Amino acid sequence: MARRLPLLVVDGYNVIHGTARYQGLIDEHAGAGAMADVAFLERNPYGDDPFERAREALVADVAAYAQGSHDPVIVFDGAGNLSDERPNFSRAGVRIIFSNTGESADTVIERLVSKARRDNRDVLLVTSDNTIRFTVGGIPVTSISSQLLATDIATVSHEASVARQERSYGHMTVESRVSPEVREKLWKMLGR
Repeated sequence: MARRLPLLVVDGYNVIHGTARYQGLIDEHAGAGAMADVAFLERNPYGDDPFERAREALVADVAAYAQGSHDPVIVFDGAGNLSDERPNFSRAGVRIIFSNTGESADTVIERLVSKARRDNRDVLLVTSDNTIRFTVGGIPVTSISSQLLATDIATVSHEASVARQERSYGHMTVESRVSPEVREKLWKMLGR
């Protein structure tokens, strides 16, 4: 039987509020007054939810980070939601769970980790909330801070960008596409 991938559990709003990478997406339009807010809402395809961009960016980043190494799930706190219209779904291979109205994300995280323990499954928990880290920590759970995840994601993103640039530049020149023998013949023809 194939071994299941470790579970990656991300405390969604803890990461969003705890790191500049995502907080900046929420605050991008803030501070310029009501007219800036109106202009932002008019061009914002997500409507009036200032957290949607940050959530979407986090989902994309976690999908890239976990690819092939973890089974990712992001838990968002829906305890204060006035509406129950926060369905659980998957996007880009990431399960997204909103806690029910009146329930905290911490409770959902505890349930996920407890089930993983019963299934003898490794867990990587991402949160800077010490209460939840101490509550669910221990073998087989490894905890990292929200900031460390954001740093790891930024590093992976930067390395991927550099690799893409190097590949695209290398394939853009005729010289890089031909064999050394053909290149030598071409240089001779050109008198170089």
